[in-house]
This record gives sequence, structure tokens and C-alpha cells, in this order.
Amino acid sequence: MTDDSDWFENNFAQNRVMAILRGFGVQRTLELAAVAWDLGLDWVEVPIQAPEDLDALTAIVEAGRARGKQVGAGTVVTREHVHQAAKAGAVFTVSPGLDLDIVRASLDAGLPTLPGVASASDIQSAERFGLTWLKAFPASVLGTEWLRAMRGPFPSIRFVATGGLAADNAVEFLDAGARVVAVGSALADAAQLPRLAELAKR
Repeated sequence: MTDDSDWFENNFAQNRVMAILRGFGVQRTLELAAVAWDLGLDWVEVPIQAPEDLDALTAIVEAGRARGKQVGAGTVVTREHVHQAAKAGAVFTVSPGLDLDIVRASLDAGLPTLPGVASASDIQSAERFGLTWLKAFPASVLGTEWLRAMRGPFPSIRFVATGGLAADNAVEFLDAGARVVAVGSALADAAQLPRLAELAKR
């Protein structure tokens, strides 16, 4: 079993910023997704932790389809979440931690998956399973030096830095070696939008 690394390489490597729209409700999520797409952030993740989140995910998938955009489901921590993500039309899944059962379920459903890691042991386990794109979480707690340290023993791993990132510190994580940075509430702050647009083009 593989992690569909080619899928992430082909889709994520050309866009350095991903939007995470957590708990905003359907209407606000639609608004912020439009902001993200207008800025050039092609990838939007909608975490699914409550029934209303599934409504938001379904709505964003439909809106994205109309604009030629694809959407992922986040905080996928159960097999039921995988089923819900696939039913809603998500094209990839994201998890806060490394659970190989969830990885298998996602891949079996045809969904590339991005599990979270926070240690060298996590990364080794993921690498043994064939995963090369991983979510560094929580990035703001791990810090940029963690990313730099992990690049030495794990040169083939591509990190998506997630957790506590905004326009002012995202560039530091890109400079430290993250291939993609994920931002959330920053999209609701008009003052950060020009900088996010710059990062998206980086």
C-alpha cells in the first residue's frame, strides 16, 4: 500500500499554502473558501468534528467543483470519518496523528491521506508504511528547528506545517523546509490577506 505520494507531489507542491476552515458553519465557510480561492490558495481542508461540519464540507465540495477546486476533510480520526469524507466528495483526508488503521481505511476508500507526526518515531513508522507526505502538528509548538532537525535523517519526507500558523510566521516554516503551510483563522483577518496571497505565489 502506498500513500499516493504522486498525488500530493502533483497537487500540493505547486501551491505552498493550504486553508483550514474549522468550525465556521456553512455560510462563513463558503465565504472564507471563496477568499482562499480568490487569493490563489487552491487547497481547502474542512475538519469534520460535528454534524454541521459535514454540512459545511458538502457545501464547500459543491462550491469548489463549480470553480474547478478540490477539497479535503480534516480531523479524520475514525473509519466513520473516512466514510463521511468520501460520501461528501472530499478528495483527501488529514489526521492530527498517525493511526495506520485510519491510513489504511482512507487509502482503501481511494483518498490520499496526510497523517500528523510530532516525533522521529512517528516519522519512522509512517515511512515504513510508505508515507512520504506528512503533517507536522502542532507546528507552532514543534517549531522551525524541529523541522530543520527532521530534514537530516528524513530527507525524503515532505512536511505540511499545520497548527498556529498565520501570515507572520508561515514564511519561517517554509524557510525551515516545510513544503506547504496551512492557515486557518488568518483568512478571516483582512490585514493578513495580502501576505497570504504573496505566500501562495511563492
